Amino acid sequence: MTILSALAAATLPDAPPEGYAEGKVSILVSLEPDGRVANVADLRIPRGKKLTPTTMMVPAPVKRTSGIAPNFLWDKTAYALGVTAGAGKRTAEEHAAFVARHEEWLAGTNDEGLVAFLAFLRDWSPERFSTPEWPVEAIDDNVVFCLESERRAGVRLHDRPAARALWARLGAKDPASDIVCLVTGERGPLAELHPSIKGVWGGQTAGGSIVSFNQDAFTSYGHEQGANAPVSQAAALAYTGVLNRFLAPGSGHRVQIGDASTVFWAEAADAAVAETAAGVFSQAFGNTIDSEIEAARVGAVLEAIHRGRPLVEAAPDLAEGVRFYVLGLAPNAARISIRFWLEDDFATLMHHYGRFAEDIRIEPAPRDGVPPLWRYLLELAPQGKRENVPPNLAGEVMRAILTGARYPQSLLAATLMRIRADRRVGPLRAGLVKALLARNHSGRPPVARDVDNPSAAYQLGRLFAVMEAAQYAALGRVNAPIGDRYYAAASSTPARVFAALMRGLKTHVSDARKRGRGGWIEPRVEEIVSKLEPDLPKTLCLEDQGRFALGYYHEKSYRPPETVVEDKTPAEGDAE
Repeated sequence: MTILSALAAATLPDAPPEGYAEGKVSILVSLEPDGRVANVADLRIPRGKKLTPTTMMVPAPVKRTSGIAPNFLWDKTAYALGVTAGAGKRTAEEHAAFVARHEEWLAGTNDEGLVAFLAFLRDWSPERFSTPEWPVEAIDDNVVFCLESERRAGVRLHDRPAARALWARLGAKDPASDIVCLVTGERGPLAELHPSIKGVWGGQTAGGSIVSFNQDAFTSYGHEQGANAPVSQAAALAYTGVLNRFLAPGSGHRVQIGDASTVFWAEAADAAVAETAAGVFSQAFGNTIDSEIEAARVGAVLEAIHRGRPLVEAAPDLAEGVRFYVLGLAPNAARISIRFWLEDDFATLMHHYGRFAEDIRIEPAPRDGVPPLWRYLLELAPQGKRENVPPNLAGEVMRAILTGARYPQSLLAATLMRIRADRRVGPLRAGLVKALLARNHSGRPPVARDVDNPSAAYQLGRLFAVMEAAQYAALGRVNAPIGDRYYAAASSTPARVFAALMRGLKTHVSDARKRGRGGWIEPRVEEIVSKLEPDLPKTLCLEDQGRFALGYYHEKSYRPPETVVEDKTPAEGDAE
């Protein structure tokens, strides 16, 4: 259990002990010894324009499916107080079960706090919740209880020694039922249901499970629930606790890659080195770092990697003795699927990341340097929405980046499809095309405009960009430019359309001359045509369509060293 235990100890030094968990609580009810309500406190704290529940240690919650199951000494208002915001068809049953189970659990106790709690439950009526002292806005949130005499000391009923001892007895398992844990290899009580993992983007708000068996088809040899994949309670609490902490907002240990909520961490002898490694990875894939000093150091390391320097030169302390772990989690109804899992030396991962940065480098470059991966993936999504990123593709691209493997061929198809649909080739899409051609195919595609490139597809892309610029020089902005009308056909079946486009080009050049513009067009066309065979290709394969897009981007965004302002056309303007 070295990785898991070390990770839990380092990440969760204040983690709840076994049998307890972090719960989000909004209401504190303090009681007199006779069970009367002495005070009701709203525990919610402002976060932006909203009030959010306070996080505190509580007895581990039960994992509810469709049944009714109360928690010990705390719960949501439907169970603890019998009130809910909705219709609440079974709220009365839930509250009755809460009362009945506590009558059973607390029977025979003489602890002052637990006796007061039983008296409260016996006397409580849900109608009282409508009185002014109760925070109606927090209905359906969780409630905890305390004695009024211990309220200022912060002692809740579940913190009292008698309550803790009782909870330990209730949670005790028969040693004969211990199993050999698949994670640790040690014997321990079985986790029949694993705690929920929350914070996975697109998942259920109640959380999901990586390990879950709820239908006979998924079980084996008559085992039930967690016995089909035996994991000890200690291991289940450790891994879910760490994941919940990493998935929480602002943890600094998560990035969103497509539909995969990606968590990561480093293992090193020096905790500060591990945190710096995590910071480098985090910023490389899209997060920001709050500490200005740490952000400056991380930024310097990344800048060096982008320039091709190895990590051992950029940050020697990160290059040796640092193991790095990356886990991609994606929602799958009430379950959570593993999109990818990678483990390697940090120096190796950064070497592969440096290759990706070189693969995707394009001139003219994006205005903000090397954008994070999620920005590139948004270029593949209809309407540019994160939820529309092809789900499996994002994980495959991430795996290729971090392992140095070939990029998925579907990356090129998806990029070209968006180019044809949106009729836009910007630096990010051009970078994706170049990256795939650079790694998956022979021959290095050009980073910048290459007038001598031997690829006919590349030169045809250049020619098409010049034709588009000629139309603009002749007619100005029109409703249906040739880029919108002919890009798809020109990039896939050039022989069919370029003859007609060449005839139109002559007309546009003549009209542009009359306006005193476009003097550069004819020499540029002659230079490009001189590199083409008389018989143009009838069709272009997917890779050549990518080369066409590269040539088009390079020529369209090319700005000559000396530009006449009044003669500026889209072919001579800035990159998108």
